[in-house]
Parts: sequence; C-alpha cells; structure tokens
Amino acid sequence: MSSTTPRLTALDALHRSLGATMTDFAGWDMPLRYGSERDEHLAVRTKAGLFDLSHMGEITVTGPQAADLLAFALVGNIATVGVGRARYTMICQEDGGILDDLIVYRLAEHEFMVVANASNAQVVLDALTARAAGFDAVVRDDRDAYALIAVQGPESPGILASLTDADLDGLKYYAGLPGTVAGVPALIARTGYTGEDGFELFVAPADAEKVWQALTDAGTPVGLIPCGLSCRDTLRLEAGMPLYGHELTTSLTPFDAGLGRVVKFEKEGDFVGRAALQDAAERAEQNPPRVLVGLVAEGRRVPRAGYPVVSGGQVVGEITSGAPSPTLGKPIAMAYVDAAHAAPGTTGVGVDIRGTHEPYEVVALPFYKRRK
Repeated sequence: MSSTTPRLTALDALHRSLGATMTDFAGWDMPLRYGSERDEHLAVRTKAGLFDLSHMGEITVTGPQAADLLAFALVGNIATVGVGRARYTMICQEDGGILDDLIVYRLAEHEFMVVANASNAQVVLDALTARAAGFDAVVRDDRDAYALIAVQGPESPGILASLTDADLDGLKYYAGLPGTVAGVPALIARTGYTGEDGFELFVAPADAEKVWQALTDAGTPVGLIPCGLSCRDTLRLEAGMPLYGHELTTSLTPFDAGLGRVVKFEKEGDFVGRAALQDAAERAEQNPPRVLVGLVAEGRRVPRAGYPVVSGGQVVGEITSGAPSPTLGKPIAMAYVDAAHAAPGTTGVGVDIRGTHEPYEVVALPFYKRRK
C-alpha cells in the first residue's frame, strides 16, 4: 500500500452511503461532515452524535514490567492507575517537548492500552518501542485490531444502555470496562473529547458496522445523528480541550502549555525528559510562560491558527485554534498570550485578521461546561 493511498476505516462504505463529505486526515479517509456541521454540533450538545474515530492509534503494552516501562516512557505515574481506569498523560522528548498527548487504559495488572492521536501514532509507537529496551514488556501495534466508535451527548447513556449488559452507571469518567454492545465484545470507555457525557467503543473492525447500525437504530428516536470531524473540532474547542499540532507541539513543554499537572516528578525512578521538565517547571515559576486563554469575538470575523494576538500595537500572543461557536453564536479562539494579558476581562486585546485588529474579549477556559 503506497503512503499516498489514504487508509480506510471499517465504516468507510457506510459513511459514503450516508453521503458524508470525506477528507484526508493524518493519512486516513475520514468523514468531515454528513450534512450541516452546525446541526451535528448541536445534536451532540442537546441529544447525541455518533462518530467514527477508528483513525486513533491503539498501542498495547504487556508484560511483567509494562507499568515500569510506561512510567519511564511517559510523564505520568501510570503505576497508580487502577485496573479498569484510564489516565490522560503525555509522552515527551528528552528536551521536554511534547510528542503527543495520550489516554492510557489499564486493562489488567500487566496490560495497558495507549491511545495516541492519529497524526502521531507511528511516532508514539516508535518511541515506546525504543524506550522498551531493557524492560520485560512488549509493545504491540494494535491499530488494525480495533475500530473505534464514539457516542457523545446527553442522550448517549440511555442509547448505549439499551444495547449493553455493562454497568454504565458504575462506569466513572476516565474508566473503561469490557462488555458486549449489540451482542459483540467491546471495550467500553467513558472519556470523550466533546465536553459532553459519552462513550468510546473499541470493537473488532469486522463488528464495526453492526455496532454503528445498532446505535443508529437505538438513537435515532431520541435525535442521534452521525457526526464528522468538523463538529468534533468545534465541540472540543468550546470545551477548551487541546489539540495536538495546535495547542500542543514539540516546541512546547507541558509547563508551557499550562498542563504541568500531568508531569509527576514524585514518581520513583527516572523518566524520559525528567531533567528538562524540572528546568521548565522552575522557569515557569520564575518567569510565567504565555498562558492558554479563551478569546470571544465582538464581531463576526473568525480567527485562525497562527494569527497574532495584539494589544496596544504590540503582538502579545498567537491564536492556536479558532472557529465559529454554534453554542455561543460568535467566533471563539484559543491562544497563547503573555501573562500580562491573560486575565479574564483584560481589555484592549485584539486579533490581527489580515491587517485589521478585531476586538476580542479574554475569557477563562472552557467556553462551555455541561450541567452535571
């Protein structure tokens, strides 16, 4: 298979039958939208949306020293993750730069599943494989072993409950448990990237269509619709969730990104990037780095990644993500800005949109928080 041929998910034919607009995303042919991006976004906020996320990269780590390997390879304290629970963490370079942000599920005492972003899956796989030297642990590329379907939104617990024997009420946020969905085996996780309650279902590719169809049949009466990557981006932006390549890059450490809390210096032993990250933590205390903030437009023009944030004729930051917000009804953005301009309510801040300084309000993230 040539590197220019996009990879297809197990649901590819189904997406096309639904009239999806397809796009290349990290080497995969993925549904961008099925109809109106705004309708898809609002369905997730008010009812439910169904996503194909099979482009994400699953990497299984097993063996007596699997936990030790992950403690060394990642910045988090993976040893303290209980079986059936998940943790948000990062993998960094020796210099502290972020290679990717990850979710790690502990499936058994000596078995973990690391879920990487599609664009970084090979990089993460290569890094974990290299870092496994000397550990009694095996790193396995499981990208072809899973299809990943997500159902997100306030109606999602009821929809999924009608199709599974699993104890969804007992399944906490950032946890995962094995069960069956529509009669097929699945790892059922409650993580999500939309700001809403919801579930991710890791199933065998051969079972993906059956599960998708069962969710569609169960969810359609309560307003579930299929959703593409475009609304996934506006949903995560409203929820203030970082996206690799935008808010997170190899040129930033977790401390630069305001996510220093994921780095666990108190864990035993060395880990990749420890020394550089300790320096970054000290620098951040003495000289605060730029802060990730929310910006809400006063006008209608939409800021895009890379646009300068300005104040008093000076550049004070840079947009990392921007889009119209269907929930707020106006353009929003995330940006790294100088600490002096980061306080919510800071006045006189604008975005340079093709030479015009458009006024923006600085707000705390997230833009949107669901009612519990």
